[in-house]
Amino acid sequence: MNSQNYLAGNQKQATPNMRLACGDHSFPLLNHELTMDLIAGMGFQGFDLALFGNRSHVRPEDIRSDIPGAARSLGQAIRRRGLEISDVFCIPWTDFTVLAPNHPDPEERLAARALFNDLLEFVVRIDAPGLTMVPGLDFPALGHKASLELAAEELQWRAERLAAEGRRFSVECHIGSVAAGPQDVQALVTLAPDLRLTLDYTHFIAPGYGQTEIDPLAPFASHVHVRGGRPGMGQCSMKENTIDYEAALDVLAVSGYRGYLAVEYVWIEWENMNRCDNVSETLLMRDRLLAHLNGNT
Repeated sequence: MNSQNYLAGNQKQATPNMRLACGDHSFPLLNHELTMDLIAGMGFQGFDLALFGNRSHVRPEDIRSDIPGAARSLGQAIRRRGLEISDVFCIPWTDFTVLAPNHPDPEERLAARALFNDLLEFVVRIDAPGLTMVPGLDFPALGHKASLELAAEELQWRAERLAAEGRRFSVECHIGSVAAGPQDVQALVTLAPDLRLTLDYTHFIAPGYGQTEIDPLAPFASHVHVRGGRPGMGQCSMKENTIDYEAALDVLAVSGYRGYLAVEYVWIEWENMNRCDNVSETLLMRDRLLAHLNGNT
């Protein structure tokens, strides 16, 4: 279903009611205090807190050593700048196999569940609306079908526990993941009905999927990442960007999305995502989104 048909089939006018957020992982070379100041100074309302093993300002082991204390200090630091916590985003390690939810080794899966349980406590204590993680990988020992089914089983277990706390659990189906294409994402959320998506068009545009193939995922989104992207590049400047974000916002609006749009430029070597001026590109994307949200496009 393309964007035009998706919109035409829904009588509700596309009038987005969304707020903008930005994550601390966009500016890894600044210290955390300056990063929070920068995001607030740019006028964002939401703050995505990254907990990335081996690479973020605040890392999973930092919060696990004192969950109540970490939730208290980080929550206060974020909110005193006038920001609301829009998401907690955890990637356990730079190697996606580490603590993958669908790892073939049962002991690794148990360790991944233990991490999740600590994250759940942290999310509740810091009063975040939800938690984003990554969905797992295709493991050769399992094959694709079994890898996807095991991922769904483990992710549903997590989603049920966060739902019981009134929070959402979502995954970012990224380049190279067990659900790297729109059809596999659809299969994943069918197998795990309480699971939600942190939707990022760039992870599907880069490997060559069309934007209209991604639009049907919008009803499953509970958080959204935005940045410039084009075929062959999971991150690029706004000048090079080929994603029609105005159309994407309209699709999200008619699907009922009322969450945050998190501008997410990153600075990592993975997929050559370290070739942008993140401050400038973040501001350019912010202004483009605001123009459409305010009806100026």
